[in-house]
Amino acid sequence: MKQILVLLVSVLLLSTWVPVSLCAKKPVAVARKEDIPYIKCQVCEKLASQLYQQVQTKQAQISPKKISEYQIIEIAENVCNLKKEEADWILKIDIVEQGNKLELIEQDAEGICNSECKTIERACQEVMGYSDTDVAEYIYTSKPDIESLANYLCKDLAKACNSKPPPPPKDRTPGEPFVPKPTKEAEMEKMLRSMEGMPGAPSMKMYSREELMNMKNLGEDADDENDDDDDDEEFPSNLGKLLRDKESRKGDWKQRISKGIKNASESLKKHATKVSNRVQRWWRGINAARSKASKAEL
Repeated sequence: MKQILVLLVSVLLLSTWVPVSLCAKKPVAVARKEDIPYIKCQVCEKLASQLYQQVQTKQAQISPKKISEYQIIEIAENVCNLKKEEADWILKIDIVEQGNKLELIEQDAEGICNSECKTIERACQEVMGYSDTDVAEYIYTSKPDIESLANYLCKDLAKACNSKPPPPPKDRTPGEPFVPKPTKEAEMEKMLRSMEGMPGAPSMKMYSREELMNMKNLGEDADDENDDDDDDEEFPSNLGKLLRDKESRKGDWKQRISKGIKNASESLKKHATKVSNRVQRWWRGINAARSKASKAEL
C-alpha cells in the first residue's frame, strides 16, 4: 500500500510539472569567486553546524541502530552540493552587507538560487575540499560537539577561520535581493530529486526548466498530452471516491480494502506506464538536443 501511495504521488506531481517548466527562461547563476574570502569563515562555521545537526538527525532516524561511518561520509560528501538534499541549508542563506563586512543571514524559507547561493556553495566546497572522509572519521570516532567540530574543520583542516576576513571593497556590486522560492516549485524539485533511480525513470536527473521544455517539444505529442491530462484528472477523483466509500461503510471492510487496492493497483499500473513512456520520451529528447548542440559546436 505504501508503494502504491508513493507511485500515486509521483504520477500526480509529474502531471503538474510540465506547465511549471514552461515558465520564462532565466539566466544561469554563477558564483562570485571574489566574494569567497569575505564569507569563507562564516560558511565554514555554518557547515560545521550542519554536519553536526544532520548526523544527529540521521542517528535519530535509524535509532536504536548506530550511525555508520559510511553514512556520515555520505552526508559530508553531499552537504556542499546543491543537487543533494543535504545542501538545502544553502538555499536559506542571504549575503548581506553590514558596515565593512559581509554577513550570512539565515532566512525562514528557501530562496531562489542566484549568484549568492552559488557563491556559498563554492565557498563550502573550498572549505571541505578533499577532507570529507577526514571530517567524517573525526565525527564518527570523537563524537564532538558543534564547537569542537568547528575548530577542527575551520582551524585545523581548512584554516578558514585562522585570520580575520578582509573587508570587501567599497565599490563592490551588491548581490541580488533574497527572493523566497514558490512553495510549489520547491515541492516539485524535491519530488523530482527523490525520484532519481526509481523504476520507470532510468538515469533520471534534475533538469533545468529549459531542458524540460526542450524534452517536451522534441519528444511529446500534443494529443497524447491532452489524453493523459484527462485521465489524470479522472483518476484521483475515482480513488478519492473509493477511499470515501471505505470510510462510510462498516461491513466487510477487509474485502472492500482488498478490492480497492486491486483496482487502485490496476489504475496505477496504467499511469505508471504513461509516466515511464513520458520520461523515456523526455530522455530521448534531451539526448537529441545535446547531440544537436554538440554537432553545432563542432
